[in-house]
Amino acid sequence: MIKTKVLVVAFLLGAFVNYANNTDLNNVLNAEKVTIEFNDVKEGHILTIKDNYGTILYSENVITKGKLVKNFDFSKLKNGNYSFELNKDFEIIVKTLEVKNKKVIFNEGSKKVIFKPVIRNKKNILMISQIAFDKKPTKVVLFFDDEIIYSETIKGEVILNRVYKLDKEVKGNYKVIIYNNNRSYVHDFII
Repeated sequence: MIKTKVLVVAFLLGAFVNYANNTDLNNVLNAEKVTIEFNDVKEGHILTIKDNYGTILYSENVITKGKLVKNFDFSKLKNGNYSFELNKDFEIIVKTLEVKNKKVIFNEGSKKVIFKPVIRNKKNILMISQIAFDKKPTKVVLFFDDEIIYSETIKGEVILNRVYKLDKEVKGNYKVIIYNNNRSYVHDFII
């Protein structure tokens, strides 16, 4: 009975140490050979790598469908935090990593999904929907012939649904800009 308990404890300890070692190996990589993968990509999506200040270091239009696998050499980058983003149809997937002394450390818990606003118009009706789980403020600015005609900031809402009825007699060029998560989304339309 005691031999069985010792064997079980030894087995669990070995499994735990093996898991810890494998987790470290998967998260810390040589900066010269870093592979980034995204599933469910399609033509027209955009892969971008940015530094901590938002400066775009790399950008590529995806031309394949399915799984995107890219290899990068980050050994020339300065120590610091970087993000890589996959800009899809209705969402942006953001993952972060840290470059430190020619090593890359993936921040496993850093994956963030930003849902883009869905902006539609039908004649003089403008409809805006967005999911914002982080509840960060969303600013809506509406323009007519490059002049602001309406602006509002929505705070603390997870689900944003707005419908704006514009005067159908005022014909011309309209634009709506949505600001959220330090990003802007633009939709031009004509009535």
